[in-house]
Amino acid sequence: MVTFAVSTLGCKVNAYESEGYVQGLLECGYREVSFKEIADIYIINTCAVTNTASAKSRQRIHQAKALNPNAFIAVVGCYVQVDSERLAKAEQIDILIGSDQKVLLPQLIQSALQDRKPQKIVHDVRSLRTFEALPISRFHRQTRAYLKIQDGCNQFCSYCIIPFARGAERSLPIDQAIAVAKNLTANQHREIVLSGIHTGRYGRDLGTDLLTLLKRMVDEVSGLERIRVSSIEMNEISDELLMYMAKEPKLARHLHIPIQSGSDHVLELMHRPYRMDWFQRRVEHIRALMPDISISTDVIVGFPQESEEDFENTCRNLQQLQLSFLHVFPYSKRDHTAAADMSGHLDNRTKKQRAARLNELSKTLYHTYKQQFIHHSVDVLLEESKEPGWLFGHTSEYLPVKVAGDETALHTMKQVTLIDLDADDVLIGE
Repeated sequence: MVTFAVSTLGCKVNAYESEGYVQGLLECGYREVSFKEIADIYIINTCAVTNTASAKSRQRIHQAKALNPNAFIAVVGCYVQVDSERLAKAEQIDILIGSDQKVLLPQLIQSALQDRKPQKIVHDVRSLRTFEALPISRFHRQTRAYLKIQDGCNQFCSYCIIPFARGAERSLPIDQAIAVAKNLTANQHREIVLSGIHTGRYGRDLGTDLLTLLKRMVDEVSGLERIRVSSIEMNEISDELLMYMAKEPKLARHLHIPIQSGSDHVLELMHRPYRMDWFQRRVEHIRALMPDISISTDVIVGFPQESEEDFENTCRNLQQLQLSFLHVFPYSKRDHTAAADMSGHLDNRTKKQRAARLNELSKTLYHTYKQQFIHHSVDVLLEESKEPGWLFGHTSEYLPVKVAGDETALHTMKQVTLIDLDADDVLIGE
């Protein structure tokens, strides 16, 4: 039997698309193996968000060739879109696909296995206006299911290559989104995570919006117990959406809202569409409606021209916001972005020191936030068994929880009383 392996770099959108490739190749009669094993076919789903991500994408290609020099190699995604000429010249790759016609990948592999004639499908991504849906009905290795509802970006932050890698904003038609959600739920996925490049801008190209989709999912998808929004910009969160979330228990009480910096000066350099006073007021408004909600964020440190004062402002403002946790990234240069050509790039040591300080703040914030829930009853989706006798899952607020139990309870939602935190800062429930 022909074997294949998939390596996925980057975001949840890539994870969703990789699942589509897996499902398509399984339907072709092929067998999936680990990317660490010898396979007949290797698929590398690339990322281009930084130069480092691009380098990792190339490393995966070399890893595949080292495992099996005769393997069929397919490389797809953002890095292909922005640097296809380099890949075509430097690497022996059978199929290159950029940011559209990904749905064709399984059948292209099936037809190209014999003649091994290289194929390259890379178009002008900014001209794309139609959402390309992948036929996904199940996630084979996880309890939560992703549902990609939006692609592309029109924001053009100065550090970001994504508008050039993914193209303009476009959305999955709402009836198709509901149909996919029904299929996922029919296959025992009790939680669906709505994902996209700008999830909060869903439907603007179709005359609808995210709130309308959420209401229809709640009303029409039977068996669905929780809906989570993967990441959303603060300026995409309407008051109507917040009021609906506050009263609808199926909507996860967690919003991941990228802030990127807590300094107005750096936010201006980044071309972000808000300033700190406004962001602070919106956080306060969200907490007034949902006091226990988890609000997490992304932060880039060491951006070009970020001074010590800018960084201290970021630390102070993030401390005041009392977010639940931070994803911290040292700035990494990305060719072909406005920030790459700016003056005042910082040295790696400074960036690492600043990232380490914010990571320590994140640990403190997260520990404090978790402690608030001890002796509270919560609903936990039990997702996996990583230790004998223990089941692991997450609450609506995306808090990690472990409970004693056997695997018969996996993939179900259980009411749990939280009693303590273990040595790894995971909540213990019963």
